[in-house]
Amino acid sequence: MTSLTVEKPPPAEPEAPTRTTKNLARRLVPFGYLSPTVVLIVVLMVVPIIMVISYSFRDNVIVQENSVFAGFANYTEVLTDPDFTAALKNTFIFITVSMVAHLLLGLAFAMMLNSGLLSGVTKAIFRVVYVLPWLFTIAVIAVIWRLLLDPAGVVNYVLQTLGIVQDGVNWLGDPGSALWVVTFVNIWSGYPFFMISLLAGLQGIPGELYEAASVDGANPWQKFWNVTIPQLRPVIISMAVLDLIWTSQQFALIWMMTGGGPLNSTEMLSTFTYKLAFSEYEFATASASAVIVLLLTMILAFFYVRQQRER
Repeated sequence: MTSLTVEKPPPAEPEAPTRTTKNLARRLVPFGYLSPTVVLIVVLMVVPIIMVISYSFRDNVIVQENSVFAGFANYTEVLTDPDFTAALKNTFIFITVSMVAHLLLGLAFAMMLNSGLLSGVTKAIFRVVYVLPWLFTIAVIAVIWRLLLDPAGVVNYVLQTLGIVQDGVNWLGDPGSALWVVTFVNIWSGYPFFMISLLAGLQGIPGELYEAASVDGANPWQKFWNVTIPQLRPVIISMAVLDLIWTSQQFALIWMMTGGGPLNSTEMLSTFTYKLAFSEYEFATASASAVIVLLLTMILAFFYVRQQRER
């Protein structure tokens, strides 16, 4: 009797990945590398912004367990607050004057350092001196200028010695001068960044353009207006938009020098929002104010991004 043996079928070979699967895996690789950054952006930026926007439409947030939906009531309260109007006006003056002064001072110093009138040693010394304000932290700058501007400080001593003023002036305690003084200090601390950026732009202008202008009989002013400014326009526009954004967010300098006073004369949108949250514990209205500041800043950011794309 013969025995029948049944041969087992060979094990199935693993199916080779199709071309579609390979293409999909290849496309997902970049997203895998980006995933840690995306997670950090979501956790550190997107989630807090969404929480602040949510708080701005509710009342009794944080301080009470059960908050209630308030609609646009917080926005109405903020926009009709006279202190907010004063803060908006002060912020507009502060950032406009600062930006214009940063640009003019930075361009003047950059052109001086780029000219052939100064020797190499003199240029090196001037560069160190001009950059010094940029090296100090905001806290150090605030403390130094508070001491200098004290009624019994160095500034008043010099002015009294020269006969310009008779008595010591309380520069930061006078509502008529406080805003202009903090604006001056912000200009002093911020112009070196403009100077360095514009100096780099000046050094990138081809000398052939000035030689061609000289052949055409252009005087120094015509060379500046028709060669220098057009070549620096992309740098100037970028720096101006960035300075508007940075200056609108200035908080530490104002808070450490005046705290928004006296009589709200130096109140900015940043200090106004801070006081609502941490002095009056009105977190809902503070969130509404923060969202308004965010929207204003996004408008500036939109123009900056569009200008960068046009380049």
